[in-house]
This record gives sequence, structure tokens and C-alpha cells, in this order.
Amino acid sequence: MLGPVILAASRSDRMRRLISAAPVTKQVVDRFIPGEDVDDIVPVVRDLAGNGLELTMDVVGEDITNPAQAAAARDAYLELVDRLKPLELGTRAEMSVKLSMFGQALEDGHELALKNVRPVVEAAAEIGTTVTLDAEDHTTLDSMFAIHEELRKDFPQTGCVIQAYLFRTEADARRLAASGSRVRLVKGAYKEPASVAYQDKHEIDRAYVRILRTLMEGTGYPMIGSHDPRLIAIGQELAHQAGRKLDEYEFQMLYGIRTDEHLRLAAEGHRMRVYTAYGTDWYGYFMRRLAEKPANLRFFARSMLTKG
Repeated sequence: MLGPVILAASRSDRMRRLISAAPVTKQVVDRFIPGEDVDDIVPVVRDLAGNGLELTMDVVGEDITNPAQAAAARDAYLELVDRLKPLELGTRAEMSVKLSMFGQALEDGHELALKNVRPVVEAAAEIGTTVTLDAEDHTTLDSMFAIHEELRKDFPQTGCVIQAYLFRTEADARRLAASGSRVRLVKGAYKEPASVAYQDKHEIDRAYVRILRTLMEGTGYPMIGSHDPRLIAIGQELAHQAGRKLDEYEFQMLYGIRTDEHLRLAAEGHRMRVYTAYGTDWYGYFMRRLAEKPANLRFFARSMLTKG
């Protein structure tokens, strides 16, 4: 399978230099990442919202090596909040954050990440929106869930992400569903060992359905993170079985992938949120998008061959 190979390449400085230098790369990256700074992203927010879509925004960049970089990441999100305020979109435009960007992997990283993310969550609440904590590799999750629980004491709408391919996730889902959390369910996009994660696609899909059923039957707010037509249809059926109204769950998909489906779901009355990343440190995010779906890799390879 190519996915693990691509994920390994996402950590390679040599591959980063090679791909970044390819003439066609920026054109292809723009499909997934519509801008490098907040000035680029505000028109995108307006356009998507004008088409009945909702957004969650991610300032990309994960290789934080010192506290100053973590503080800069915090400040980038605070600038985003400031620019969202006059748009008055409320929860139609929320934010997604990776705690690694806030210093989680540094010395005393748990406390540092909590210290840095709290002002972002506070600022988001002041403009009527919220923040979702993205899941990263399995070694970071206990810290992420603890920070999520701490933030929810003052900001109960703070969301988190769980990954279907991890063995632990069914238990995590039961706990979160019982506590009324906002939870985005994704398949998972990090290279994880067989000791902690399913490796077979069909096993991951089955786990996804089991976990989604748990979320739908709970008291929280499920967010279905998938582009898979079968899982989208199953999500609709599980919501119906659980007696959920259209505003009691939502779909989430990545910017640039299945755009017609975004519009179709929104036109049918579903809440459809587009995960929209921006920033200059795009490489790791871009490589995970290639690893997640063979069609993305084929698109990139074809572009390299025909326009490189």
C-alpha cells in the first residue's frame, strides 16, 4: 500500500525539498490549500459561506521546535479570529487546531499547549464560534483528550477528533458520546503500528460505522468526516434511526475534494462544513491528503508528468 510510504515521505526533508521545487507543485497544492495567509483566506470564507457551506479553518504547520514558534502559532489563530469577527458568521466558521503547533511535543508540552490554546478558544467564544482539537498520532492523544476535557469546563462547545483506525477509539467514543461532546470522526491519516491500529481498509470502515452509531445514539454532536459515498449514506441512515434532526449532526469534507458533493449536501439541508487549511508550511498537510486517497495521488502524479 502506498499510504504508509507517502506518510513516511511527509517526514523526509529530502522529499520536502524535491516536491517543493517541482514547478507544478504550487498549482496542485492550491487545490487543497487556497492561500498562504489570512488575507488570502477571508475571500474564500465569504465565498463558501455564500454558497451555504460552513467552514473549519486550520493554519497549517506542525514542526514546532521552541516555545516562540508555539506562541507564533497561537498568534496566527488570534489574528484569524480578529478577521472573522466582522463577518459575523458565528459557528458557521470555526477553527481546527493541532496541539503540536501549540508546543505539545516540547518540554512541559502539555501545560504549554493548554496555555497557548486557551486564549484561542476564549477569543473564538467571544465572536460566537468554537474550536476543534485535531487528533494526531496515538502518542499524543491522552494529552489531547485531557486538554479537551479541561477546556470544556469553561467552553463546553470545544470539539475534538477521533480516528476510527485506532483500537482505543470505540472506548473513547462511548465516553465522549455520554459527555455530550462535539466529535469529528475520521478514518485516520497517520502511520500507526499494527499494535494500536487496524491496517486493513475494510476493518477500518467497519470500525467507523460502529463508532458513528455510538456517537449518533449518544447525547453529543457527531461530525462525520468522510468523502466516502457509502459512509455518507450510512451516516444519514444512522442519524435517521437515532431520531436526529438535520441540525443535530453535520458532514465535514476537505477543501478541494468532492466539491460538488459539498454543494449537494448543503442544498438538501444538511450542515456541510469544509475543512479549509491555509499557511506557508503546507508540506505535511499536503502529503497526508495524498496518503488518504489514491485519487489524490493520481491527480498529483498526472500533473507532475504532464506539466512538470
